Amino acid sequence: MVLLLFVDLDPELAALRPLGGFFVLRTGAAPHGPLPTLARTYENPASEVYGNSLTFRVQIVAERLQAPEPRIAASIAQQALAARLWSVALGCAAVYGRIPDLDPRLLHWDADSGAPDDLWLAEVRPRPVDALAQTVLHGHLEPLNAALAARHRTATGLLWGNAASALAGAARELDRWARTRGRTEMAARARAATAELFAHPLLAGTGTFTGSSFRRRSCCLYYRVPGGGVCGDCCFTQPPGSSRNAASG
Repeated sequence: MVLLLFVDLDPELAALRPLGGFFVLRTGAAPHGPLPTLARTYENPASEVYGNSLTFRVQIVAERLQAPEPRIAASIAQQALAARLWSVALGCAAVYGRIPDLDPRLLHWDADSGAPDDLWLAEVRPRPVDALAQTVLHGHLEPLNAALAARHRTATGLLWGNAASALAGAARELDRWARTRGRTEMAARARAATAELFAHPLLAGTGTFTGSSFRRRSCCLYYRVPGGGVCGDCCFTQPPGSSRNAASG
């Protein structure tokens, strides 16, 4: 994959700010004291020393959505964090032609924040765009999914579907933003990086990605929260158990 017009990563990743909240990544020290790193969160999901950050986040989501089962809240929490990680990484790939090193030991997370999830990067270190899969899929989503599957009995296929849905959403927003501003080189970078990621074995079986459209083969379970429904890329056209699905058997 050849990407042209590289731009140096600035210490504050300021070029991400016009893209919107999901793409913004704060850098340096957190203003209200140290936050747990995502490395600690993944490795010690039940560690009392670090406040059970992952479990705490799932509990917050469950309360806010009135989710009837922990695995539903775990799914929604995971997809939100995946959306933040993809947005930052893919946004940098599109804007700068490089990505920051998002090593979980450098990336801090405020599990008590609202949406979008509050992330802080301790130090900005440039990496090539070819490191996207290693950085996000292997560095974050594999350990995150493993922790949630073990602790909340959330199906791994569902979690990888969430990861793919989050990637497609970030790519769609980037493409829309770039095209409306005539940033054709930025749109091309985003499309090329996204296509390469969807060819990765961890995402290849999660659904069908065509252009900027994605249809997943799983469901995030959002339809099971009070007032929830099926998402635009869901494998269901309407909530399971509805009259049409019941009539069709």
